[in-house]
Amino acid sequence: MHPIHAVGDIHGQLDQLEAALDAIERHGEPSAPVVFLGDFVDRGPNSRGVIELLMRGQTEGRPWICLMGNHDRYVLRFLSNPKYDDPNTSRPLLWTDAPLGGRQTLASYGVDVSEDRRLEDIHADAHEAIPLSHRHWIARLPRIHETEAHIFVHAGLRPGVPLAEQKEDDLVWIRSGFLDSSHDWGRLVVHGHTALDRPQLYRNRLNLDGGAGYGRPLLPALLEGQEVTLLSRRGRSRLHAAADASS
Repeated sequence: MHPIHAVGDIHGQLDQLEAALDAIERHGEPSAPVVFLGDFVDRGPNSRGVIELLMRGQTEGRPWICLMGNHDRYVLRFLSNPKYDDPNTSRPLLWTDAPLGGRQTLASYGVDVSEDRRLEDIHADAHEAIPLSHRHWIARLPRIHETEAHIFVHAGLRPGVPLAEQKEDDLVWIRSGFLDSSHDWGRLVVHGHTALDRPQLYRNRLNLDGGAGYGRPLLPALLEGQEVTLLSRRGRSRLHAAADASS
């Protein structure tokens, strides 16, 4: 099996992304591909810098695959409709409401997001501030990436639905029905979206969202078949599977 790396949700944490790439360079397989699992924006201070780094790496020919997360999709939907309320959220929320972190993303593009400003004015400024190249890059992000041994996706998969028929809302949003499932996908499903204290390997999936959006370290993984190794600036740490998919 050819080695491949994966990086979980970054959420605007440019310093953490740079540390993760440094860990791959030092302790991973630097020539191997890297799959970034989405949620590049929101909550952290430098979403713009994260997107620019990823775009620059791809332009330079690095073997980087960047997937779309639900927060990345919010950028486009906000630009279309500033009052967009995604029905997949646990309660009614706008992207600019505090829990989602959209204001931090807009601020990284230089938009004044003061609480006393009208949403319509923030929306107009966002159209001016966010480069068209960034919008096109987000819009073109794939929702899934497959290898012989792995299925990479932001949130997860709907059990019982063929890969070709999976709905985008599930690929970028699913929790219930996936996280509690022991379904054998035939390959290891590598995902993020649901923040943990630390990445965790289960028998049928690997959750790499270690909570970088909440200030925890962004730990990339080196995947060699079913073997999973976390990387940090200190070195390598082998992950072992929990007892079952809902552990």
